[in-house]
This record gives sequence, C-alpha cells and structure tokens, in this order.
Amino acid sequence: MTRSTEVPLYWAKYGPPGLRRLLVLHGGPGAHHDYLLPQLLTLGTLDGGRELLFYDQRGGGRSRTDDRQPITWRTHVNDLGAVIREFGLDRPVVVGYSWGGLLALLYASEAARDASLPKPGSLVLIDPAAISRHYRAEFENEFSRRQASPGVERLRAQLAESRLRETDLPAYRSRVFELSVVGYFADPRSAHDLTPFRVTARVQQSVWESLGDFDLAADGRLATIDAPTLIVHGRQDPIPLASSERAAEIMRAELAVLENCGHVPYVEQPRALFAAIEPFLRTH
Repeated sequence: MTRSTEVPLYWAKYGPPGLRRLLVLHGGPGAHHDYLLPQLLTLGTLDGGRELLFYDQRGGGRSRTDDRQPITWRTHVNDLGAVIREFGLDRPVVVGYSWGGLLALLYASEAARDASLPKPGSLVLIDPAAISRHYRAEFENEFSRRQASPGVERLRAQLAESRLRETDLPAYRSRVFELSVVGYFADPRSAHDLTPFRVTARVQQSVWESLGDFDLAADGRLATIDAPTLIVHGRQDPIPLASSERAAEIMRAELAVLENCGHVPYVEQPRALFAAIEPFLRTH
C-alpha cells in the first residue's frame, strides 16, 4: 500500500525490475487494475523490457475506503502525483487506458500549471475516455444502442436457454459479465475470456459529476500539455474517434487508429496495439 497518499492505495509491480518503468492507469473510474491482466502485461516486454507499475485508484478494488467524502477528478490527480513522487519516478511514461487516459490528460494539464506536481515524461493513451461532455454523451448513446441491439438480445436469449446457470454457475456469471460489456467490442463474438471487474458506482458518479460540463479542448487544458503523446483508438470504439482526433490535433500527438477494433484493443487487436506502442516507447 502507498504511504504518501491521503488514504493507502494498493499497488503492484510486474516485469523486470529496473529504472525503465511504465506507470499504468486503469479505467473506470471506480474500477481496479487487474482487469487489464494478463493481456496488458505485454507492455513490459516491449522495447527490451520494462517494469510495470499499476495501482488501484482510490475508491475501487483494493483501494476502497469507508470515507464517504466525494472522490473527484482532483482527488485522482493528487493521488497520481503522490504515487509518482513516492516511487521516485522521474518524468515517467504514463500509460492510461479509457478513464485512465482522461486522468493522464487531466494530470498532465494540471502539472503544466502547478509546480508541486511532477511532470510526466510522455503519455500513451489507449482508447481514452471522451475529452468533453458532448463526446461523452455520444458514447453513452452509442453504447446503449449497441447493448439493446437485436444481436445482443439474441446472445442474452441464447444464454437464458442454455441452462448454464444450473449446470455451471461460475461460467454463467462470467458470460453475464461478458454480455454486460459486449457493446464495447467491434464484434460481439470477441467478448470472451475476459477478466471480470466491478465498478464502485458512487465513485464513478462522483468523479463524473465533479467534471461538470467539461471540455478539455475548449478550456485550453490540452494546449498546455507538452509531453510527447501517442493516442491509440479503435475505429469501432463507442467512444467517438473524433474525441481522440481532436485531442491529437491540439496536442500535436501521434494518433494510431486500429481497424476492426472497439474499446478493448488488448483483447480485440493486441498485435496491432503493441505494434503501435513499441516504436513510440523506443523514441520517447
């Protein structure tokens, strides 16, 4: 557990120990890091090998807290700064997935204006969450549409008719989870063999509420970030590709668009994902 954050945060390291490290931010908010495993451990094998540092963000996973004070985006930004300092990460490479990608952007923009926050060296954003309330509304509408589509309804009906609940309860629960997230995938058939996760609903709600009517493009935040950045985005991600395109345009970041891929590239298109990331790591 961390010692320098306001509440202790669970952390874990993977891969060869050493000075070459990646700090990985999971999605959510209110989730935990281990649903990215084992697939994202491949990051540790790129560019000659790197140590991966994950932590469960406050309020989720093994970093849950009984404190009922609202957890906001600023809470997460301050925690991230404390983690970077505690582990002695000098201008680290920060890899953010989904909400973790948006957190990386919020942190980098705050660090550009607040000398007390250590600056990141570079950013790798994997299907980052929408950069504005408008784009987030587009995502929510598209995800709901997919979850209610005839194809997904057929998958639910097939599960109900399978009697799997009576014959193999763990397998049934795993399939229920897969169907709850199938709208994230370009091809619903790809939603299998996933590591289940839970989201602490009150944390998720309080973080999004704290962002208000946010727009990181219009409010100038993205323009303050000077860290070299790679954005990887699946073309069929329910989060609009336009969100990442706009961020890349403002930040002059590299943008890699993965074909036949939704929001979970480490499952849907792992070779293309890591092929896009490795040369960026080698350069930065």
